[in-house]
This record gives sequence, C-alpha cells and structure tokens, in this order.
Amino acid sequence: MSKVIKPIAIYLPQFHPIPENDQWWGKGFTEWTNVTKATPRFEGHFQPHLPADLGFYDLRLHETRLAQEELAKSHGIHGFCYYHYWFNGKRVLEEPLNRKLKNPKEDFPFMMCWANENWTRIWNGGESDVLLKQEYSEEDDYNHIKVLIDYFKDDNYIKVEGKPMFIIYRPKLFPNVEKTIGIWREEVKKAGFPDIYIGFAQTSEYDHEPKSKGFDFMFEFQPNFSVRPSIINNTFFKKTIKRLLKKVKILIKNKFEAVYDYEQYAKMQMDSGFKRDCYPAITPMWDNSSRRKVNFFILHNASPDKYKVWLKHIKDNYPWDKMPERFLFINAWNEWAEGNHLEPCQKWGKGYLEATKEIITDDINSF
Repeated sequence: MSKVIKPIAIYLPQFHPIPENDQWWGKGFTEWTNVTKATPRFEGHFQPHLPADLGFYDLRLHETRLAQEELAKSHGIHGFCYYHYWFNGKRVLEEPLNRKLKNPKEDFPFMMCWANENWTRIWNGGESDVLLKQEYSEEDDYNHIKVLIDYFKDDNYIKVEGKPMFIIYRPKLFPNVEKTIGIWREEVKKAGFPDIYIGFAQTSEYDHEPKSKGFDFMFEFQPNFSVRPSIINNTFFKKTIKRLLKKVKILIKNKFEAVYDYEQYAKMQMDSGFKRDCYPAITPMWDNSSRRKVNFFILHNASPDKYKVWLKHIKDNYPWDKMPERFLFINAWNEWAEGNHLEPCQKWGKGYLEATKEIITDDINSF
C-alpha cells in the first residue's frame, strides 16, 4: 500500500440555482445567499466568510469546476466527496457532478456521500416544515443503486481494491440499513465490480462497529458534535465560555447553541484517540451562524496554524496500516455557509490549503 496520505475534501454542490430553492427560498437562491447575509454575532466574531481567488462562483460553469480541481491538486488534495441528494427517485443539486462527468478535462478523483436527511426549514427554525421527505423501500434501494452504478463506472470514481467507495451520512434514519446494503452489494457485483466499499459518518447518534451493521468502514465526521456535553462539563471550558460570553454579552435564551475555542476543541479531539475501522477527519473551521438564526455552533478563533497542529497530529499518530487506504477526510472544501472551507477566503487567503500541503507532503509522508 502506498505511504501517501490521501485527503478527501467534502464538497457541497449547492452553488447554482435550482427550481426547488427558487420556490422555497426565493428566486436565484444559492449557498451564496446565506453567506453574504452573515454578520458578526459578537465582538471578534469572524463573519462574513467571503471568497477570494474563486469568487462567488456558479458550479454550472466548467471553468469554475476546473479551477477548483487545479487548486485542490496543487495543494495535496486527493479527491472530492460530493454530497448526493436522492429522495425516493427525486434528485436535486446533481448538475455540477453530472457536468463534470461529461468533460474529460475534469479528471479529479471523486466519490459520493448520500446526505439522506429530510430537507426542512431548519435554517430559520422550521425543522418540522418538511420540504423534501426521505422515504425508504426495497424498490427504492434497487432504483437508487442502479443510478449510483452509472457514477461508479467512471474512471475517476474513487475505488478501494476495485470497489467503489460510498458513504451514507445518517444510517440511523433507515428502517433496515443492513437490508439496503445487502441489495446494493448484490447489484454492484452484477454490474461487474468485486463489491461496494461502503461506510457511514460516525456521529453521536450512530456509533456502531461498522461491520456489525453491514458496513466496511466509518469516517469521523468533524466537528464531532458528541463532544459538546463533555466540553460543557469540563471546568476549563466552563470558565472559558463564561469569560467569552461575559465579554461579548450574548444572552442565552434558546437562541444560542455554543461557541467553543477551536484550539481547545482540537486538543480534545487529539486526546480522544482513534476508533477501529474509522478513517480520521478534520475541520479547518466551523461556524454555521450564517445559515441558522437559532441553534448555531461556532468554533471560535480558528486559524491555519491551529489547523496545522491538529492535522500533523493525525498524520503522525493515526494507525494508517490498519486501513486498506490512507484516506483522511476534510470537512469541508466549500461549506461557505457553515464557515467551513479550504477554498481561499478574504481573511486567510490560501492559508488552509498551504497548511494542508505542507503537512501532507512533508518528507513524502514520512512516519
């Protein structure tokens, strides 16, 4: 197995208008709509996150996608993991990836993660207002894998030992995820692949051993929101947050979720160790206050240097030889409305990309 670490960056395709978003959020809505509306919630709060080199792009344009791929390649990123949206046969936001597959110049490796949640008005507090509902059935399992196989056949699709790699974001929502996986394995083999290499996002709501539920692996979704209770109960964090809240004068009246110090959060993650059959992950920053009026979550005082410390820890300490590939997930490439991006911004420029390249390519990944 190659000694090279292969970072895979999570990729959000919601940077182009679609009829559904026009109807629900207003004509011309894209992810940039929320980004540009963001304002600081307190003194010292880094908002808005505004793009630099790539500008306010439209993912329907091949020039944009090629520029993204070149930027990623030149900074040590192995591939993109595209969020995939499927609602019992209905698809949304598939156009950027479909256009990529039609253009031979766009040869950057990719894989897919099914974001299998209901679409709701959670951004403005209306979580019970369902816009697109997820429904599961055996018939849908067959229809879905048939569509996925077309993507798996692409030469640039990321595979492990010939098996296309695929992630289910929230397996807990399935009535019987083991049955779905069994159907998919059969159909993928019929299509000529040795199998599917299937995993899930490890979170507080679903933390099973992968193989006990029919999966091959999991990846550590970052930020890992399961650390929140332990952070709140930690004396250091109580004092830190209390001082921060006093300084910035934020009232907590069911309209505030949490502000955590990035460096201390990263330290907690580094101290927590690594799980079996679980690929490591890291987040450069996180701040979804531009998307959410209530219940937002902020990793405060993030910087490329602090990110670099966490990234180096993963590189030096993760038991790479226990997994079939040296994948490292980075959340995210372009989650601009979650303040979570490797792409250059007006504050940090290419700082996060340069930090990634420095650590990942240092001494050709010597250990």
